[in-house]
Amino acid sequence: MNRRSFLSLPLASCLLRAQPARPNIVILLADDLGWADVGFHGGEIQTPNLNRLAIESLEINRFYSCPVCSPTRSSLMTGRSPMRTGISYTVIRPWSNYGLPLEERTMPQAFQEAGYETAMAGKWHLGHADARFLPGARGFQHSYGHLNGAIDYYTHEREGGLDWHRNGKSLKEEGYSTELIGNEAVARIRGRDRSRPLLLYVPFNSPHTPLQAPQFLIDKYGKLPNNRRRTFAAMVDSMDTQIGKILSALEEERIAANTIVMFFSDNGGPTGQGALNTPLRGGKGSTWDGGMRVPTLLRYPGKLKAGAKSAQVATAQDVFPTLAAAAGVKPGNRLAFDGRNLWPQLTSGSSLEREDLFFTVENQASIFFAVYCGPWKLVRELSSSGGKEDNHLFRIADDPNEGDNLAHAHPGVVRDLVQRIEQWRRLYPANGVRFSQARPDGWKAPAQWVEAASR
Repeated sequence: MNRRSFLSLPLASCLLRAQPARPNIVILLADDLGWADVGFHGGEIQTPNLNRLAIESLEINRFYSCPVCSPTRSSLMTGRSPMRTGISYTVIRPWSNYGLPLEERTMPQAFQEAGYETAMAGKWHLGHADARFLPGARGFQHSYGHLNGAIDYYTHEREGGLDWHRNGKSLKEEGYSTELIGNEAVARIRGRDRSRPLLLYVPFNSPHTPLQAPQFLIDKYGKLPNNRRRTFAAMVDSMDTQIGKILSALEEERIAANTIVMFFSDNGGPTGQGALNTPLRGGKGSTWDGGMRVPTLLRYPGKLKAGAKSAQVATAQDVFPTLAAAAGVKPGNRLAFDGRNLWPQLTSGSSLEREDLFFTVENQASIFFAVYCGPWKLVRELSSSGGKEDNHLFRIADDPNEGDNLAHAHPGVVRDLVQRIEQWRRLYPANGVRFSQARPDGWKAPAQWVEAASR
């Protein structure tokens, strides 16, 4: 073999095997998954792929999303409190003109500027009334899925209008949405630009209502006590299968070792719709831990301790700064993060004492608040009419299931924490979204949601 051929063959081989220096990042987000709805928490639903991921991951044992989904997605995308973005009390409803404020810099924008290919497949729910709110305008080079929450899993409609798109163009496509989202995620992994690292965001709409699943999966859970729980379990099972396919694609593409995979839920499970948060108190739409503390896994082979549990308290608003640090990406934010870079704690196994962490949610009757402050957690409920006030105080590390109300024994602590909540509430912009269940008179859904945003 001559000198030229001796050099060129190994060089070509090395180039084929070369991978971007920065890690790929895959964020898998469940929608309404309960604390006890995964096998690695002892749940009855079969989640073999998540169970395997748990064995290979660091579990963040006290990770908090928000009580409902749009606020969590706002925190995830910006690293900032949803109280600042005007998406804290409730979700963005189909008739809302509100969206994630345009001055907010998003995680995909930062990663794209750092050389990442950015893609999402799934549920957006951060604004649909203007094209500037859509994922393609907020940093995702590839986007697929739906803009609203609670779409039909088979027709892909919300309020009678088609809410399914690829890259900002409506898409009429047959299939169960959980499977379609999984297929798209796998396609993005296989079809990625191999010269660049990939940021892939996969926000499943499962197991959010409407409760719909393939009948063979519902039959699989025939021994569960009621049809809601059976269907809910089938939906989680289907999502787990798709997560398995995504993880397999990473392995088959030989990039699993250089990929950070994160899995969590956007809020706690809705117990009235078949979810279980046992042994945590409460569920979706509340500031009890059952409404916000969610199963959370983070895998990065060789960097994070597999099969371990981190005691670090973390939130959805920590994800952007933490993953940016892990990937060596400069966020470039003009507006300061509320979240923290917890990568040093997660890699070392240490814990950082947190600043005050605030949460809220509003329904037709009440506004719930919570603040975590040192050893304390205060749950505060105010009636919408202003005539009722309930405070519940816990030493949350000692009483994670919130059974021993210490409010009467520590009135000074309660007063202090109430003042902190009231100060935090003042951050909310005047035009921020508030709870409203009823649609406006005369409102009608567009025939095609994504095209309506561009008009």
